[in-house]
Amino acid sequence: MKLVFAGTPEVAVPALDALIASGRHEVAAVVTRPDAPAGRGRRLVASPVAERAEEAGIEVLKPAKPRDPDFLERLREIAPDCCPVVAYGALLPRVALDVPARGWVNLHFSLLPAWRGAAPVQHALMAGDEITGASTFLIEEGLDSGPVYGTVTETVRPTDTSGDLLTRLAFAGAGLLAATMDGIEDGSLEAVPQPGEGVTLAPKITVEDARVDWTAPALRVDRVVRGCTPAPGAWTTFRGERLKLVQAVPLPDRSDLAPGQLAAGKNNVYVGTGSHAVELLWVQAQGKKPMRAADWARGARITEGERVGD
Repeated sequence: MKLVFAGTPEVAVPALDALIASGRHEVAAVVTRPDAPAGRGRRLVASPVAERAEEAGIEVLKPAKPRDPDFLERLREIAPDCCPVVAYGALLPRVALDVPARGWVNLHFSLLPAWRGAAPVQHALMAGDEITGASTFLIEEGLDSGPVYGTVTETVRPTDTSGDLLTRLAFAGAGLLAATMDGIEDGSLEAVPQPGEGVTLAPKITVEDARVDWTAPALRVDRVVRGCTPAPGAWTTFRGERLKLVQAVPLPDRSDLAPGQLAAGKNNVYVGTGSHAVELLWVQAQGKKPMRAADWARGARITEGERVGD
């Protein structure tokens, strides 16, 4: 088939690579979000998908909106059979959905109908899911509601951050998307409607969602920290300033600290929760780089009875 691939961030690159490498289909063009300001100088930078496509000599389309007339005209000129999508980042209007004969097929990082929305991996971790995965489905105008072509499963490991899990799913999902294109092309795959039960939503994680509630159990604190790492980053406050929590582990054998109460030793920093304590391993103070929590505590000269989260 002739394909137009739509995707933007680094997590979409493995799928693009898999389609380029397959040799069975032609990736005629790539659709990605416009260049965006990045870094300290805020200069405009192309998306990871755009950079990879340019390296491969593939035409790159960067419409401000996918309903832009010039983009739609070019898409019709290319006349793709199918448009695979991974984390493109913009809603596709009906006028765009109607262009490819076999539709737009999305690789979504959950086992649909669970976790429909922008942040499925973060929500799966924060909810304590033990198994997650990726799904390919035919895009409709509803939110991730289209019929499913295939899935792969992935075990959630006890120390996984959303970054760890998303990286594994990006590579497992790349193979799934390539296989889905093959199955659509040869007629061996048929999309199956999603069940009406088991629908959960995964909206974008806000900064407030990532704030740690120290009255919650340690298990919940652990899930929030891992689910929000690397983005948007779990956080609390200390002495009126934001403190980012990069890595923390629950300590089931210590329960002598009140929620939010700090205890700093020579090489360890503990915080009380609604159940037992957690040990802070890595933190990032406002305006600073990530550092070991023990080094941060020494520099901050924490006194007995001080708290986080007030």
